[in-house]
Amino acid sequence: MTVLPDDELSLAAEFPDATREQWQHLVEGVLRKTGKEGLTGPAAEEALATSLEDGLSIRPLYTAEDAAAVTGYPGFAPYLRGARPEGTAVSGWEVRQRHAHPDPKKTNTAVLADLENGVSALWLAVGPAGIPVSGLKTALEGVYLDLAPVVLDTGGDSREAAPALLRLYEDQEIPRHAALGNLGADPLSHLARTGEAADLDALTASAAELAARCRDEYPGLRALTVDALPYHEAGGSPAQELGCSLATGVAYLRELTAAGLPVEQAAGQLEFRYAASADQFLTIAKFRAARRLWARVLEVCGAPGSTGAQRQHAVTSPVMMTRRDPWVNMLRVTVATLGAGVGGADAVTVLPFDSALGLPDAFARRIARNTSSVLIEESHLARVIDPAGGSWYVEQLTRELSEAAWAWFQEIERAGGQAEALRSGLVGDRLAASWRERSARLAERREPITGVSEFPHLTERSVEREAASEPPRGGLPRVRRDEAFEALRARSDAHLAATGARPRLFLAALGPAAAHTARAGFAANFFQTAGIEPVHEPVSVDAETAAKAFAASGATVACLCSSDKLYAEQAEAVAAALKGAGAERVFLAGRPGEAREAYERAGVDEFVFAGSDAVAVLTSLLDQMGVA
Repeated sequence: MTVLPDDELSLAAEFPDATREQWQHLVEGVLRKTGKEGLTGPAAEEALATSLEDGLSIRPLYTAEDAAAVTGYPGFAPYLRGARPEGTAVSGWEVRQRHAHPDPKKTNTAVLADLENGVSALWLAVGPAGIPVSGLKTALEGVYLDLAPVVLDTGGDSREAAPALLRLYEDQEIPRHAALGNLGADPLSHLARTGEAADLDALTASAAELAARCRDEYPGLRALTVDALPYHEAGGSPAQELGCSLATGVAYLRELTAAGLPVEQAAGQLEFRYAASADQFLTIAKFRAARRLWARVLEVCGAPGSTGAQRQHAVTSPVMMTRRDPWVNMLRVTVATLGAGVGGADAVTVLPFDSALGLPDAFARRIARNTSSVLIEESHLARVIDPAGGSWYVEQLTRELSEAAWAWFQEIERAGGQAEALRSGLVGDRLAASWRERSARLAERREPITGVSEFPHLTERSVEREAASEPPRGGLPRVRRDEAFEALRARSDAHLAATGARPRLFLAALGPAAAHTARAGFAANFFQTAGIEPVHEPVSVDAETAAKAFAASGATVACLCSSDKLYAEQAEAVAAALKGAGAERVFLAGRPGEAREAYERAGVDEFVFAGSDAVAVLTSLLDQMGVA
């Protein structure tokens, strides 16, 4: 075998090294062309940065100068690079499907279909929001409980469901060492969801008893879940989700060690549940940061270095799931699953694409389980140990997210711990503030939602599903990204049902297609997000034809669409003609600039452009149009 010398393998060795200063100089030139003068050096680079939640930012360039400190090795503390030395390369992550149908027989049919077609573990909602405790035996009939792990979602109160599952193991004569899964005790999640603090001490004592029993009798079962989904679903940021999970985990460590469990055994009774969103890099960083932070907690608590990594269950984000154009959810959960897998999650639950509409059907469950199967079996995602490791961007993002989460965790601890922070309103107030900021970005479409706030499809056939049981209420709210636009579309739907037509808006396009197509397309998309049907007939109008065209459209409002040049020449006359024809409100697509006063004198009432508050504009418009 011939071995090439090193000098023949050097990449781009004939080129001199480029410096960051040289790159910044090139950026300065680009910024000058866009009208941004006076930005030089680091300031020019900063102008291209993107701000994220939690005070994080994405810089336009990462180099070896940004490399993180020593991150360790996969399977070793601080577990930043994965919980196991081999990563998920042996069998991939655990494919854990959720079931919440209240009919145990229907649940059983779905469970058996899932297990026969790629699912490796079951996540069962048991209690008022899912399968009745009395129906657990029927739901699991025919399931090999020594092969398929069962994880209970009890709404935080496992006092009835956990003993029922343990009895089922005994009835089926499953060896105690072969029982696998999690009993779902999570008192603080119950407090977060319901706001009910009266039973917290009793729930905590019951959880500690379960943990001791699992340690002594069921080594493959964990007793407690640290569920961070309540904080994510209340609008919390990634760092807030992580910080709340750390505070919850520490609270459980205190209770379990007080009950007599050594800290390493107490840690072994916990499984952490996090949301995976369609922001793949932030999701990757979140799961890596979570392991690093928990390793630090255990270190401070005096746990031996061999205690092990945080056990992680990823769930594709319920907040990102949309009710309109739900098929797009398939793409969202695919990216989220990729992020969770690359981030090193031990188990992943892909929510079916129709989960926001009610109980998923068989097709939706099939697509959900196949999402993991394709990524593991066909895309070979699990064959690489820590795929993101060594990426300057991911390592830096992980470090910054860790620091933000740790600061929030410390604030909760100073406030008396997670339970007290929930009772006092500290957690709720902080999450609400984060959601207000994000809601503003959603309203201005700086965070677009495909099929909802971008490219809505007014003639789509609605997807109907059987209603799901009402989840626990009374504590932290549950939010969705699409909620503001969903409210607008619902008003349009009601108007359609009552009158036989949707509210309409006339697109008054000026000049040839080359001049008005871009802004006419923008305006049509903008108004359709509220279910307002744009009428673009005829293709182009002027001051003489605008009034007649508007009258024929059946609309009561209009929007001018064209280039800045044609606006300067025709907008005033066309706006006046539209007003004279009875237009109750006239919009202009584009920023008005110095011509605002002239346009307003001619009858233009409002301007719509990228970055304007779409929700506020469209809510006001529907009010004016009499859409209840």
